[in-house]
Amino acid sequence: MSARQAIQVGTKTVKPVLSTTPGEAKRRVLNLYKAWYRQVPYLVKDFDIPKSEEQCRAKIKELFLKNKDVTDIRVIDLLVIKGQIELKESVNMWKQKGHIMSYFKPTEEPKPKDFLSKFFSSNE
Repeated sequence: MSARQAIQVGTKTVKPVLSTTPGEAKRRVLNLYKAWYRQVPYLVKDFDIPKSEEQCRAKIKELFLKNKDVTDIRVIDLLVIKGQIELKESVNMWKQKGHIMSYFKPTEEPKPKDFLSKFFSSNE
């Protein structure tokens, strides 16, 4: 087997999930972001969370910017699909207040060192 045949055998063409170009994937992400942004006032009111609309919009922006360095179109599409599912669950009130408030937990929690700190953190 020549080197060219080995390369052809080793490569595999994958089908796109939704988007075929990076521009199309970017458009899907922006549409999802806009949909979340528009739903914030209703989510704050319906779930009666102790956060303002500005805080919720800042959290949405933070969550979207967390994945800004993803370049694989298939991964972007899967993240968009998961985001759409989360939005649908939130809008249809299939989530509870605790699920929405879990987004506001500190992202970087220090790990407890001693026994009592570990015990108390496990019971939250």
